[in-house]
Amino acid sequence: MIRRGAPRIPRPAPAAGRGAWRGLRLARRSRVALLGAGALLAGCNLPPPTDDVPPRPFTIKDLAKSDVDQITEIHLTQTRDHLATLTRKLYRRNPSAWRNAGEPSAEFVVQRIFRPPAVPDFQALGGRRGVEAIRLAFEPDYRGDRVLAFAAGLAAMVDAAYGDRREFYLTDSLDPQKLYNCARNIEVAAWLLRTRTGDDGRPLILGNSLPDEDVNLSFERLFGKLISLQDSLAMVVAERSNRTIRTVVQRMVGAVFLPI
Repeated sequence: MIRRGAPRIPRPAPAAGRGAWRGLRLARRSRVALLGAGALLAGCNLPPPTDDVPPRPFTIKDLAKSDVDQITEIHLTQTRDHLATLTRKLYRRNPSAWRNAGEPSAEFVVQRIFRPPAVPDFQALGGRRGVEAIRLAFEPDYRGDRVLAFAAGLAAMVDAAYGDRREFYLTDSLDPQKLYNCARNIEVAAWLLRTRTGDDGRPLILGNSLPDEDVNLSFERLFGKLISLQDSLAMVVAERSNRTIRTVVQRMVGAVFLPI
């Protein structure tokens, strides 16, 4: 019912009614099409993504992985990448390490340590792995490649904390206590790198800047990332498995490596 005095909306004449409404619909569709084309062209002009990490392609094996399994693989990949970066930086600070060991280059050693599937046993380390290799790097009488012992020891220790696996599935399980202990051991290793010196008072392995050099905190940042990755994953795994982590308060003076 139309109220008196209200303006009337004109309608097309009966003879042209259908054609007029059809024209209105076509006009609307044309406007929508133009807007869609404009949005598409605008999308083409957007700058490329700034994230350097390409998306991981989906594989059939992903059907057997939980979200925590995928998170674990990401944490392990980032940890190994940070360890490789740390090793390269240490070789730049200690170029005589790989040369005295008779290696062709520092990158050759890095590739040997981090080449899949696992950290090899290095003859120069006398069969020592994990924390034993880290300890060897700071023995005063050791004449081998200290950077190799330090880096290979850290890499093998991390592998042990992750069950010596590279991929994880629904049937796999991790021990959050080992991940937590791994984080504490990285703290001890970083402390040894900062404090262990030879008879001449110079660090056995050069890492952070010396007193007469510009301040260099890049090593501290790398160790902080490594510790944070293990701690965060330990909490995720503990929550998933409903397990409790036995925390440890260590004083760096006299600190010991925890078992993994």
